[in-house]
Amino acid sequence: MPKRTSKFQSAMTRRTVLRGAGVTMALPLLQSLPCFADTPSVTFPKRFAVLFMGNGINEAHWDAQGCGADMKLSKTLAPLEPIKHKINVIHGLFQKRSVGLGIHPAQTGGLLSGAVIHKGAIIHAGVTVDQMIANRVGEDTPQASIVLACEQPMTGYHETNYSLAYSSHVSWQSPDSPVPNEVYPALAWDSLFENRGSLRNVSILDRVRGEAAALSTEISSDDKVKLDEYLSSVREVEKRVDGMRKSQERAQELAKQQNRPVFSMDRPANGLPEDLRDHARLMCDIIAIGFQTDKTRVASLLLARDLSAMYYPFLGVKDGHHSASHDNLSEGYERISRFHLSQLAYLATKLDGMPEGNGTVLDNSCLMFLSNMWIGRKHDNTRLPLVLAGGLGGTLETGRTLDYLQAGDDNRKLCSLYLSIMDRMGVKLDQFGDAQTRLQNL
Repeated sequence: MPKRTSKFQSAMTRRTVLRGAGVTMALPLLQSLPCFADTPSVTFPKRFAVLFMGNGINEAHWDAQGCGADMKLSKTLAPLEPIKHKINVIHGLFQKRSVGLGIHPAQTGGLLSGAVIHKGAIIHAGVTVDQMIANRVGEDTPQASIVLACEQPMTGYHETNYSLAYSSHVSWQSPDSPVPNEVYPALAWDSLFENRGSLRNVSILDRVRGEAAALSTEISSDDKVKLDEYLSSVREVEKRVDGMRKSQERAQELAKQQNRPVFSMDRPANGLPEDLRDHARLMCDIIAIGFQTDKTRVASLLLARDLSAMYYPFLGVKDGHHSASHDNLSEGYERISRFHLSQLAYLATKLDGMPEGNGTVLDNSCLMFLSNMWIGRKHDNTRLPLVLAGGLGGTLETGRTLDYLQAGDDNRKLCSLYLSIMDRMGVKLDQFGDAQTRLQNL
């Protein structure tokens, strides 16, 4: 792990770290520790995450009206009902520079940056909002960001002569380089806990058991409950990771025997979970633990990429994701859209169950769910489906429906939203993408 500043080291000391053979486990903030004795108040970190689903939604079932307890959520948004007081459904935003350039990769490559992307062999996009934030707040955490995906990236070019890299990645660290997606839960898990060496298959909790037991004698009863709940959560996730690790190892051995790269093999031969439900939930769990322990404050999760080849037998849908999106008004595609939106609900609910001061980790976070288009059968991206969850440390009012559809193109820019979010995360810019003003009424 690269060396960090003294500011980072201080933050980690206050968080407490358990160490074992070849592993480091960061803990949730425990306020009864001696390091807080002379601290009258604690400022909790703000976190930001993006959840992306490609190819649009079923627009007939995507809607929200009203605010607060009176907010009415449509069929696809129904999974958010229990936490609707902590969300904002935003209608009408779009990425103008991605309109009219062609379908799919041209609609995705600049989604989080507002950049004008280039055709041909040399890819060129822009640094995305998540990485702009990571470049600032990542100095305070072991990992500047985590970039996860449930689907392997594509190679080559689309018929529009745009690189398929634009369809395969939503997070870009520089104009010519996307951040590599981690698709294997076991590798994401190992990175989160700095799990290295020959003991990777040995339980993390077993290796830090002694330090955990010693710590529990030094903290208050309330913090002990928090610690026990956290360790139990880690144990539950670890068991699921272990099963996927074994599948990954078998895939690597099979690829070696066939003298081919693992990424060229179809799921599940490539070691990725056959059931997307298991894969998506586990990736959400990893983000949640990363946020809870302040291992990172920035994350992105590509649930289904643009031109997704994902199949959903558990939803009773025979077609793959991309094909199904061409009939996006079907009941089957609505189920696909609702499934992916439910991952936002799952992650938000999990974070909302993690106490932090007088609120929860969700209260100090902003989770953003969006797609690269509105209507798949038309490849229409003149407006985009978008939901925010979390109050970002009290800086973002929630429980609202915000409609910018009739506000005029200059007042409904996605990049204006990004500027507003970055302001709240301590990143002050005069311009981002095509926007120089913040989103009104946010």
